[in-house]
Amino acid sequence: MPELPEVEIVKQSLNKSITGKIIKDILIKNRNLRFKIPKNFEKNIVKKKIIKVDRFSKHLILKFEDNSNLMIHLGMSGTIHLIRKSRKKNSMTNTSFYHSPFLPKKHNHIEIKIANFKLIYNDPRRFGYFSYFRNNEEMNNNFRKYGPEPFDPLFDKNYIFNYFKNKKKNIKNFLIDQNFVSGIGNIYASEILFLCKILPFKEVSSLSLNDCQKISYFSKVVLRKAIEKGGSSIRDFMNTSGDQGSFQKNFNVYQRENKKCLKYSCKGTIHKKFISNRSSFFCNLCQK
Repeated sequence: MPELPEVEIVKQSLNKSITGKIIKDILIKNRNLRFKIPKNFEKNIVKKKIIKVDRFSKHLILKFEDNSNLMIHLGMSGTIHLIRKSRKKNSMTNTSFYHSPFLPKKHNHIEIKIANFKLIYNDPRRFGYFSYFRNNEEMNNNFRKYGPEPFDPLFDKNYIFNYFKNKKKNIKNFLIDQNFVSGIGNIYASEILFLCKILPFKEVSSLSLNDCQKISYFSKVVLRKAIEKGGSSIRDFMNTSGDQGSFQKNFNVYQRENKKCLKYSCKGTIHKKFISNRSSFFCNLCQK
């Protein structure tokens, strides 16, 4: 599943391509995504001008000039393609983890026509979804259940320490819990905890205020670096310009099972353990 950095890169790419453009038409071929798309959905979108492409957590948000919003969640396998019409040929780009930029057309569930573009939503597993909000208040209410993003000043050592009081769950599960913090997923949780020197299965009630400071700090460090590197191309992730992310070249632990720890003074080995059916990677010596 694309995490905050990958969705941020798609947001930046779309902003360059479709901001200021008017949606000419929308074709829905399959309404049965994670949440069924209502029949009047198209009427809310057509002929509206996009003033900005925004993001919250792992959600893309197309903001319209009448203050309404179209929210897109890519789910596990959702892809956004931009097909640009040209005299020579159509050019296509892929913006997801999926293995190929040319996906089976049977999974093209939504087509949005914008000027000389077609924005196509392709989703083999159909865990993604589209939601329309009439105004910003409606949209903000939808996000009330989410925790702050890692970049939010609210996500500091005091927030983390107080949230963890008397709780038994392990730190890895908390980092991917969107009610605690928004946008972190499986990949970046492992990388953050490595830099914090904290084992992923450590119970949060045992963490010190200093540990919580590290979690706040290194969450920002890891995600900023991932955005700078264009995200992680685990399965050929690309932005709307067709460029791959390269943060996977900077992984310290993720998908490095049985390899030596990259820290100069450490003689440890990277281990893999399943926590709540999700793979977690960690150094057997660095992390305590």
